[in-house]
Amino acid sequence: MYTADEHQAWVHCILLSPVQVANNLMDMDQDPCKRLCFADGRRKVDYVLVYHYRKRSSVRGSPSQHRLSVISNGSYPLGVEGKDPEGGKDEPAEVVVDVGPPIPADGEKIMIREEFEGNLKDAGLEIERDKENKAHGHAFIRLHAPWQVLSREAEFLKIKVPTKKVRHSRLLHDEWARYGAFYKYQPVDLIRKYFGEKIGLYFAWLGVYTQLLIPASVVGIIVFFYGWATVETNIPSQEMCDEDQNFTMCPLCDRACDYWHLSTACGTARASHLFDNPATVFFAIFMSLWAVMFLEYWKRRQISLNYSWDLTGMEEEEVRSHTNTVTLRYSILTTPRKTETHACKFPLTGHEKLTWRDRLPGYLINISSILFMFGVTCSAVFSVIIYRITISALMAMSPDPEVKSNVRVTVTATAVIINLVVILILDEIYGMVAAWLTELEIPKTETDFEERLILKAFLLKFMNAYAPIFYVAFFKGRYAIPGEYVYVFNDYRMEECAPGGCLIELCIQLSIIMLGKQLIQNNIFEIGIPKLKKLCRTLKDKERAPKEIVEQPGRRQQWHLDYDLEPFDGLTPEYMEMIIQFGFVSLFVASFPLAPLFALLNNVIEIRLDAKKFVTELRRPEAIRAKDIGIWYNILSGLGKFSVIINAFVISFTSDFIPRLVYQYMFSETGTMHGFINHTLSYFNVSNFKPGTVPSISSLGKDITFCRYKDYREPPWSSEPYQFSKQYWSILAARLGFVILFQNLVITMSMLVAWVIPDMPKNISEQLKKEKTLLVDVFLNEEKEKLQLIQSLFSRDLTQEQQEELNVSDQTSLPLHQTQPGPHPPTSSPAPRTRPRAASFSQFTRQMSMSPRSDITQHTAV
Repeated sequence: MYTADEHQAWVHCILLSPVQVANNLMDMDQDPCKRLCFADGRRKVDYVLVYHYRKRSSVRGSPSQHRLSVISNGSYPLGVEGKDPEGGKDEPAEVVVDVGPPIPADGEKIMIREEFEGNLKDAGLEIERDKENKAHGHAFIRLHAPWQVLSREAEFLKIKVPTKKVRHSRLLHDEWARYGAFYKYQPVDLIRKYFGEKIGLYFAWLGVYTQLLIPASVVGIIVFFYGWATVETNIPSQEMCDEDQNFTMCPLCDRACDYWHLSTACGTARASHLFDNPATVFFAIFMSLWAVMFLEYWKRRQISLNYSWDLTGMEEEEVRSHTNTVTLRYSILTTPRKTETHACKFPLTGHEKLTWRDRLPGYLINISSILFMFGVTCSAVFSVIIYRITISALMAMSPDPEVKSNVRVTVTATAVIINLVVILILDEIYGMVAAWLTELEIPKTETDFEERLILKAFLLKFMNAYAPIFYVAFFKGRYAIPGEYVYVFNDYRMEECAPGGCLIELCIQLSIIMLGKQLIQNNIFEIGIPKLKKLCRTLKDKERAPKEIVEQPGRRQQWHLDYDLEPFDGLTPEYMEMIIQFGFVSLFVASFPLAPLFALLNNVIEIRLDAKKFVTELRRPEAIRAKDIGIWYNILSGLGKFSVIINAFVISFTSDFIPRLVYQYMFSETGTMHGFINHTLSYFNVSNFKPGTVPSISSLGKDITFCRYKDYREPPWSSEPYQFSKQYWSILAARLGFVILFQNLVITMSMLVAWVIPDMPKNISEQLKKEKTLLVDVFLNEEKEKLQLIQSLFSRDLTQEQQEELNVSDQTSLPLHQTQPGPHPPTSSPAPRTRPRAASFSQFTRQMSMSPRSDITQHTAV
């Protein structure tokens, strides 16, 4: 059950909400008050409550039925029996709705609702209800907050109440929620006024992120065009495309695959140079510094918004208001099943505390479930690997030469599409699993619940989105050595990288998954799924309601239209898709320099798409105050640091940047890149193939003695055949050295950038200093006035005491004859003097100096 304090907190929450309930845009020629006012046409609808009810067929007034009796507050035009026969005034009429509960939980909900509404009336809110003539349906309760109530609550909460009525929804639709306004800045202040600080901070963060993607996109385009301009002069690509070199490569699969010439992979080698060139290293360093600059710039922007939105002193208020509030509050109001489950076990009083024994089963289920989901993700990646291996073998057995020549491209493209579909499906499943696991932990506060949910959802979706990319970047082709192939299920040989290296396949994988998620999940799903849910909800309501229901005639009210909209599910999905995109932009940017450009194009559409969704497609969310983006900032910071490590390993172990440098400066006789391809290929004696793995049919003839494969190993005629050569160990040392150098260099430069850029803008820091100085001056002036008042009281007290002593001395010095008894003129006795309240301080300050100057000097020193 709700307590009185919690009801009062809900009243505060309602009064904090903006004073316009409509989210749908109304016709411009229609008077808003006709649809957003009470039935009297004067009192404005400030908030709408809705609940689902069902009325049993019973005799009116039956004592066995629980009835919800409400007062219409004179909102409806009553019949003749509802009017005063003398004055003709409308009397408050009673609208009785029989809601006999089929289960005890319904009766408990009715009691909770009645108590809640009673507290709303006690707080001064005015309530209007619908006349229910249906057996089932939704009941709408309109609330009106009089100006006196708003002023009282605003004074209590120390907030400003607008005195002018502004159509924020129409202004947001015209200036923000249109695709034609993509070039305009977002009206962040107006978004904050209409939706609250939490949603305003999200769109401000999205705007900063999109704005800073512009320089990253420009640099990425420059790097891409540098590779395109130098592809014709790239010596390794020329050697791979030279048919005179005649490098005969080992088969890509057992029996079905034939020997092949390296020159047939000329197109792959040229495409690989577009993304694997010396400029890629510079771009990786630039993007690591860009991530730091983005976080620092956002901190400055966030502090500016906190200052302009008056959120600087909100932290303590937020802690006090959420400390004793259980997170299950939201589930009780939204999900009946959760209400029945948790209402008796975990009441919202906050007096019962769960011990570690109570929470241990939930934590164990969480850990085991997350590990299981990780296993599901790895199984999905492994299944796609099996698909690639089998399809490659089947296409290699085809007699069509065109099919054989396109094996690698076809298999790679189809496998990536399958990966994308699996990722989209598992994303939806992992979101529901994360919410269920968080509920098992029973967090105390709403903030704690949200942070735990975000962390679990991020871990699961991060693993789901990046597992295929990690496999291609660091595991694919590492164990494909002739004579020592690794087999899966004793039949499927592990696949190899493309002749140009795994970086081009990593680029294809990253680009398709990134673009597919942005196009399908972020755009199509955001438009289509809400419309499908709305359609399903409408059909479900029609099937649930009896056929004999007759709807009320007339045009539907605005709150009915708003209730048909999709409910607001929070900002977690919006943040999550942008965080995953940030990972694509920062983690593997060394393999795909165009990632920032595609992210920028997506975000330009995403901002207007989210704006249109919030203004026209969703129910207006509750305004929530927040001073930062919460745990998302920590996740961004972690991704930025993790990207330094990932890019270092991608450049060192996935690309050929380090082998090219080592060859040019250590093993090349001419100091150029001539002979690099021959240097990277090792020899294998075909007679050392295991039985059953030699190509069954060879189009290159039977005189092949040696085939080549990409690795650094000793030739078969050496004393240690097929062992790692000294070139391998030299390159490995250079790779590890580059990783250490790259990480330390980037981290040092990142710390320097963070130190150079102050967190607080200079104008705000100066303004805060001025405010602090003025505050100190006001405090000192108040203390000075108090001290002067005390001194004046002390001086008055001293003067009165001296006067009394003087009067006594005058009386004792009178002549004796004047003191003899005799008739004296009557004298009026003085009235007793009232001692000032501040004079009591003189009992403890007798020895203090009575000089006002000295006292003021002492106080100022303190």
